[in-house]
Amino acid sequence: MANKEPQQIDLFHRRVLKAKPFLKWAGGKGQLLPEIEKRLPKKIKNTRKVDNYVEPFVGGGAVFFYLNNNYTIKKATLIDNNKELIIGYKVIQNNPQELIEQLRSIERQYLKKSSTERERFYYEQRDKYNKQMRDFDYQHYSEEWIKRAVYLIFLNRTCYNGLFRQNSKGEFNVPMGRYKNPTICDAKNILEVHESLKKATIICGDFSEAEQYITQDSFVYFDPPYRPLSNTANFTDYSNAGFTDEEQKRLAAFYKKMDKRGAFLMLSNSDPKNEDPNDDFFDKLYAEFNIQRVKAKRAISCKGTGRGEITELLITNY
Repeated sequence: MANKEPQQIDLFHRRVLKAKPFLKWAGGKGQLLPEIEKRLPKKIKNTRKVDNYVEPFVGGGAVFFYLNNNYTIKKATLIDNNKELIIGYKVIQNNPQELIEQLRSIERQYLKKSSTERERFYYEQRDKYNKQMRDFDYQHYSEEWIKRAVYLIFLNRTCYNGLFRQNSKGEFNVPMGRYKNPTICDAKNILEVHESLKKATIICGDFSEAEQYITQDSFVYFDPPYRPLSNTANFTDYSNAGFTDEEQKRLAAFYKKMDKRGAFLMLSNSDPKNEDPNDDFFDKLYAEFNIQRVKAKRAISCKGTGRGEITELLITNY
């Protein structure tokens, strides 16, 4: 009986959890999940277990949630340098019910308004969100974090194209979207995300913060801000920090350092050869590793005509 109990728990765990990203997020990995799963380390595919999962650019968390829904993750560390995003994660981890109650309230207010009233309400909330930032305590968790997460999710669900974009001052500057009946409070998913985050350590910081959590045999998935394919392809960064070619090189050096530690590493990025067949930036940067090109549908310019099937990179050290 003692031998069967862990298996029953694992099966139940995989059947019940259906968490998905709680925000719309530029560069989300939903469509790449089948390609990522194909390339998981054999040990993970064979055992259906991940002893230590580390994601230094968690973003919307599509890969983490998918793996946690379908595999048994014993321990996870999720890192991102976007402090607003991390507030959302920590509030769902700590106060999901309070978040749901406040989201339901703002959803009721919004949906009963006329289109003109909705527009006025949207920009009022955006102004409040930006003003709150000026003296907000990002270091110490409090009830104010719940209100900030409410603003974040409301704006994300009602803004244009679900973008998260900040200007040079760090202010959210996306205009209102035109959704007739947006789901602002997805209570079921918030509770699923809460369950998924029970085993996670959540950190606001640079990707290099991951070093202290990466051990031999850890599985590390890197999803940095993609290198733009062209001058027109680079929508304004989801944070006001930016991620330059120098940052890409610093990340490659970190990748190589973690490779020597014996961790299993996977990294995704754009494929420059979509625009310039002679651009071998990543081919040189990760020359000693396994570089694979996979098909994906992305916007390759700011115009709708720029959407189409392109290739993206998945780079592994195994």
